Amino acid sequence: MAQQENQLDRERFCCSICLDPLKDPVTTGCGHSYCLSCINTHWDNEDERGSYSCPQCRQTFTPRPVLVKNTMLADLVEELKKTGLQAAPADHCYAGPEDVACDFCTGRKLKALKSCLVCLASFCEKHLQPHFQSPPFKKHKLVEPSEKLQENICSCHNEVMKMFCRTDQQCICYLCSVDEHKDHDTVSAAAERTERQRELGLRRQTIQQGVQDREKDVKLLQQEEETVNGSADKAVKDSEKIFTELIRLLKKRSSDVKQQIRSKQQTEVSRVRELQKRLEQEITELKRKHHELKQLSDTEDHNQFLHNYPSLSPLSESTHSSSIRIRPLRYFEDVTAAVSQVRGRLQDILSETETEILQIMSQVDVLLLQPEPKTRADFLKYSQEITLDPNTANKHLLLSQGNRKVTVMSKEQSYSDHPDRFNVWWQVLSRESLTGRCYWEVGMRGLVDVAVTYKNISRAGNSGECRFGYNDKSWSLQCYGNSYNFYYNSIRTPMSGPLSSRVGVYLDHSAGVLSFYSVSDTMTLLHRVQTTFTQPLYAGVLVYHYSGDTAEFCKLK
Repeated sequence: MAQQENQLDRERFCCSICLDPLKDPVTTGCGHSYCLSCINTHWDNEDERGSYSCPQCRQTFTPRPVLVKNTMLADLVEELKKTGLQAAPADHCYAGPEDVACDFCTGRKLKALKSCLVCLASFCEKHLQPHFQSPPFKKHKLVEPSEKLQENICSCHNEVMKMFCRTDQQCICYLCSVDEHKDHDTVSAAAERTERQRELGLRRQTIQQGVQDREKDVKLLQQEEETVNGSADKAVKDSEKIFTELIRLLKKRSSDVKQQIRSKQQTEVSRVRELQKRLEQEITELKRKHHELKQLSDTEDHNQFLHNYPSLSPLSESTHSSSIRIRPLRYFEDVTAAVSQVRGRLQDILSETETEILQIMSQVDVLLLQPEPKTRADFLKYSQEITLDPNTANKHLLLSQGNRKVTVMSKEQSYSDHPDRFNVWWQVLSRESLTGRCYWEVGMRGLVDVAVTYKNISRAGNSGECRFGYNDKSWSLQCYGNSYNFYYNSIRTPMSGPLSSRVGVYLDHSAGVLSFYSVSDTMTLLHRVQTTFTQPLYAGVLVYHYSGDTAEFCKLK
């Protein structure tokens, strides 16, 4: 009864806004009391509305009332504070729908602080005190608040389940252990918990060890990343330095050749001009003598003619005209040819160097092998746009659709001769070299071979060295309308799979993986090659001798 009265005092002398004992209490016209600061703050928020309401009964006041401290109520609150008036618990102390409520609170229940596994009840801070103060309660097991305490009661015997049946893997009470579980392997719940706790500890150790191992691996990968970045940066820097030096040497050599050509040009031009000058002098002298001879020849007086004739100077023979030989206009073409030969050799060296560099790069160790794609969407992440090289196309193949489509023609096309052209087998190669991870699809009509090959495959003649799949430089899937055959180094491997007008090719160059798929609504693996690629690869197709048959490298993006 005293407790209920004390609770009543709390409610009567606490502000309904802040829930604390009244401070500077004031009373509104409707009779409700609040802390002066609380009601003023409440009404400050209603200034824009122009009317002011009581937070409890919602009675409105216009204009805003002038509030004066209720001295009698203030004195009463101070007096009651001295006799033990305590602040009402704040709203957040009461149990909400998601909280575990104290089982011993009456009226509005407070949040439980702990649950007791012996009492099978939950307690707020106040009602938990006996468990700390009374000796009989100190042996009880307190846990975090739980709503599942009643699950510890046996539904059959209404007893606390302190046993565990290993046979049925369930908690039971003591009566269950001597009744329906009497022949089962039973132990105390505490003993089973100890065993399971030990197993749990071992699992945690295993997991912790796994975490530590992976953390070590992460550090190793971080170090590897730093090493790779450092090595790559150094290689780029050194390569740029080397190529800069090569460019400098080429520029110097170019300047030297230019200077030599200009020097020779000046020498030859000076010689020609000197000879031209001497010839012009001789021409002038000859013209003068010709004039003298003409004058003498025109003299009508015989005696005068004979008198002057002996005084004519003799003609001197030219020492130059007979030695001049006009050569064809090829003064410095040999120099250009020599420079062109140097360029060809340099291009060959650079091409060989590129192949060697790519081969070295392909042999760089990869710590983590990426899994092969599973779905077509996964494959499309590595889609590679393929265009065909007209310089490699057999003259019976017509390229179209931006050099992505090839069609068999009965008449030869007007391609110029080129050393890269297949002159017998009706084949064509891609422009793009293929390294890394690539995927492309070929749509077909008729009989088509879908292939990949090294660039140095032979081009001239009808031997197997020139045909896809009949040498050790190319791999070919032959699509014969109702069957598939794979060829490598002239070895035929027949295979089965759903027939489709589209074949997908997946290449992981560094991993040495080459896969062919039949593509329709789903993707079906036809054949998979695991090898080591030593050079960049090129995509290719062979279209058989039937006019109108086509193969097209599909656009996938």
